[in-house]
Amino acid sequence: MTDYAPDPALLFKAETLAEALPYMQRYAGSTFVVKYGGHAMGDADLAEDFAEDVVLLKAVGINPIVVHGGGPQIGAALKAQGIESRFVDGLRVTDAETMKVAEMVLSGSINKEIVSWIAAEGGRAVGISGKDGRLVTATKVQSEHDLGFVGEPDDVDTRILDTISKAGMIPVVAPIGVGADGQTYNINADTMAGAIAIATGAERLFLLTDVPGVLDKDRKLLSDLTPRDIAGLKGDGTIHGGMIPKLQTCIDAVEGGVDAAVILDGRVPHAMLIEIFTRQGAGTLVRQG
Repeated sequence: MTDYAPDPALLFKAETLAEALPYMQRYAGSTFVVKYGGHAMGDADLAEDFAEDVVLLKAVGINPIVVHGGGPQIGAALKAQGIESRFVDGLRVTDAETMKVAEMVLSGSINKEIVSWIAAEGGRAVGISGKDGRLVTATKVQSEHDLGFVGEPDDVDTRILDTISKAGMIPVVAPIGVGADGQTYNINADTMAGAIAIATGAERLFLLTDVPGVLDKDRKLLSDLTPRDIAGLKGDGTIHGGMIPKLQTCIDAVEGGVDAAVILDGRVPHAMLIEIFTRQGAGTLVRQG
């Protein structure tokens, strides 16, 4: 996706890292927001790869911000407590009891596990949620169906992220927000990452998913798209289902000032590094036309 084309293998061999540094340092000083979720979170080897990549980004002068999901883990925790999961338009209906479980899983076990992975690879991370420092003030999602305590970002105060990043550490953010009245809200992780990317003036937004990216009707990867392209693909039915809200997050991000947003397959080892530092890339990049 870039104008640079080092051998991808150089990025993963310590003895040749110096050869790759000029390509990697192109983005020094930039902020990258990474939404991490899907089945890759449950694979130990992929989790290690992800942590390595995030630590490497920080080492070359990029400021990564990780925003994580946790839908499957929340579902498992609810099931263990005998609480039924219900969804409307892909969003979990979140009553008061479900909200307590979601916050426990997202801000507790998952968040701290990712912090531990990063520490194991030599990095320093701080786990927070959108409630900390009023990072994300949320409002209730308006829908024809009552979704309960499902929110969307209304305001993002980046001061806590700036403080963590300037201290040489990596923020790891759980997608929980707080209302003006103190109410806790469960926020879609893609939406949360997009809002944070806009607020921080990020160079890149990465959405790590369980698919290679956007595919055409012949199941071939579409590597570069504009909002106009996406409108056409949505109109002819090429894009449908859960990919629509992900791409809308990408469109909102690039229209909000983010240079580019990328949908990547989180099941591919080091997909993020391949996308950033090689010409062929690894997913679907969305930028303004």
